[in-house]
Amino acid sequence: MTGPAPAVAAARAGVREAIRELSPNSLVLVACSGGADSLALAAATAFVAPRAGLRAGAVVVDHALIPESADVAERAAEQCRGIGLDPVRVVRVEVGSIGGPEAAARTARYAALEGAAAELGAALILLGHTLDDQAETVLLGLARGSGGRSLAGMPRRRGLFARPFLDLRRQDTAAACAALGLDAWLDPSNGPGSAGLPRRSRVRHEVMPVLEDVLGPGVAAALARTADQLRDDGDLLDSLAARLLDDARTPQGLEVRVLAAGQPAVRRRSLRAAALEGGVPAGALTRAHVLMLDALVVGYHGQGAVPLPGGIRARRGYGRLTIASLNEEE
Repeated sequence: MTGPAPAVAAARAGVREAIRELSPNSLVLVACSGGADSLALAAATAFVAPRAGLRAGAVVVDHALIPESADVAERAAEQCRGIGLDPVRVVRVEVGSIGGPEAAARTARYAALEGAAAELGAALILLGHTLDDQAETVLLGLARGSGGRSLAGMPRRRGLFARPFLDLRRQDTAAACAALGLDAWLDPSNGPGSAGLPRRSRVRHEVMPVLEDVLGPGVAAALARTADQLRDDGDLLDSLAARLLDDARTPQGLEVRVLAAGQPAVRRRSLRAAALEGGVPAGALTRAHVLMLDALVVGYHGQGAVPLPGGIRARRGYGRLTIASLNEEE
């Protein structure tokens, strides 16, 4: 008896590793858009999870950004049910505008996934990001100048979310779908040559081919390796930054004296974390914003409040730094 196609076997191995520490009978959810990456993930999970004593379902998020979105979402849900996932939920969301279209869609999507996981009692949500997505994330973070954490890319596991496919290429997931007879959906507005491509799609279709041509065919893998190498360093710095932030907390805000005593790399990570806690969208927060916050701590000369994305403002007063929405300040 022959085994599964190599791409199918690789997908199953990735899922097997991601779920190996879950307790028996835990529920695993797959975030499925109907594209090749998430559909291959759904199929791999439907195969692996029951054999590991786990239950497996799916959540399809309908962003309602294209006219046929409801049909696309239902087709993805049908395929998930057809391969044995249960429960399968379709969640329609309203995408805002804070942080730009891509960041707003991501915010709405993760909120919907977390809500479904809470409702269904899921232990883990699997995301279909691949090595290619990781490489694109590193490039986008580099372009934003938002620091080493962005260059560390997407973690394999954070909280409820796990990414089993970070060692697989996009061509692997397409091959897995083809081998299993799955009909993956391709967003026509997100393909090469389409007008008004999102920034990530332009990186995918325009920037990466040029890098591969100039620097060689291993650029995506090299960028992903860079992310892996930086993540351990980033985790250490994040833990130190969290400690500094906790030490600086007071009921009236963050104590500037405590923050100023921190090493620059740690202090700036603390300020970035504080901005995110205050409601600034992660995808919209750049190094320039963090440096303006840092200037309120160590370069203060009476300057006014610092405006941040998402209607958030930071100000210094009476030795405290406060970060809050404009509504909260009123």
